Amino acid sequence: MTITVATKEQLSIVQRLAYEIWPDTYGKILSKIQLDFMLDKFYSTASLEEQMLEKNQVFMLIEDQGKYLGFCAYELNIDNSQKTKLHKIYVLPETQGKGVGKLLLETVENAARKAGNTHLILNVNRFNNALEFYKHKGFTVVDEVNIEIGHGYLMEDYVMEKNLS
Repeated sequence: MTITVATKEQLSIVQRLAYEIWPDTYGKILSKIQLDFMLDKFYSTASLEEQMLEKNQVFMLIEDQGKYLGFCAYELNIDNSQKTKLHKIYVLPETQGKGVGKLLLETVENAARKAGNTHLILNVNRFNNALEFYKHKGFTVVDEVNIEIGHGYLMEDYVMEKNLS
């Protein structure tokens, strides 16, 4: 498996993967209308370009034998701190449990350490099965937040943190 930093031209791959992965990940948690709203809000071409070019998020793609299996996005030194924020990490449903997410997470952790960051933080939906993955990888819940995203929709998340030192 190969992990590479995505270029602006490869954001369409991120977009395609999100549209393929999200229904499986959130289909039992969110209504179809909310899921479609969120995909459009966070994965439109304009939104992805803004995240990459204006918000300094690094997108990474993981592939195996020419097939893209997933992606992640992170931001170093979030809010001028020594923390890296993992904004997204998603892998195709058929690859879950096969180490793909683990490789992406380890790559982000290494980038954070290299930048001198001491903690990795993320938000995860309180009902997302990935919660157990993060706990298993050393994250702990440090806060609970409700984030309004428009049209009356709310992201009900845990904030999780992992000490990298």
